[in-house]
Amino acid sequence: MPNIIETVDLGNYAHDMSMWSLFLQADPIVKAVMFILVIASIWSWSIIFAKRSTLKKLNRKAAIFEDSFWSGEPLDKIYQRVKNSKHDPMLNTFSAGMEEWQAGISAGVPSKASMQASLRQRVERAMTVAITREINSLERGMTFLASVGSTAPFIGLFGTVWGIMGSFSSIAATNNTSLAVVAPGISEALFATALGLVAAIPAVVAYNVFSTGLNRYADRLEAFTEEFSAILSRHLDSQDDDNTKSKRVS
Repeated sequence: MPNIIETVDLGNYAHDMSMWSLFLQADPIVKAVMFILVIASIWSWSIIFAKRSTLKKLNRKAAIFEDSFWSGEPLDKIYQRVKNSKHDPMLNTFSAGMEEWQAGISAGVPSKASMQASLRQRVERAMTVAITREINSLERGMTFLASVGSTAPFIGLFGTVWGIMGSFSSIAATNNTSLAVVAPGISEALFATALGLVAAIPAVVAYNVFSTGLNRYADRLEAFTEEFSAILSRHLDSQDDDNTKSKRVS
């Protein structure tokens, strides 16, 4: 008995598995999920590139300013040179301290210990407030990265679950469980989860890296504040010594 060879036309089962095709053939709800994830990913990458560039510039400018600060140049001259400079957290912190210092000695350097202690506290408070304000400004966008990193996988999973439910509905309607019928719908659904992971992974990594960088920069500003306060304290102590010597001479 001759063999009977059945020829099956696979053309009816052909399915374009490209990303664009998966998006176009997806359910409207799944399309909305994919669109949200793509926008979130693009926005995350824009924040990542901006933060990376900003942190590099800030650390480079801080190193240059610290070299100038410790070069022995009078603080008044440094202040006159940088007070109108472009926005920079280190310079703004220094300017806040110098403005409070100059306001405190406008009528002369305080001679009483209590007034000197009050002046030190005001200078430190002004610089601390400036640091807090600058760090809050630098942290813009970090909340978005954290939100994308924590929610994008679940948004993608929602799209996947919704797509698989649609696939099962199609199976029930056509009464056909062949792979050619099931695979396209499941692929479209799983594509949403893939987009969620593509958006979440870079956001989580960038958030951790930038959080560490911002914390180190904040520590650098606080260390500078302590060094600046120490210099002013030495200046006040030297004034006390001069006053004591003048009283002894007189």
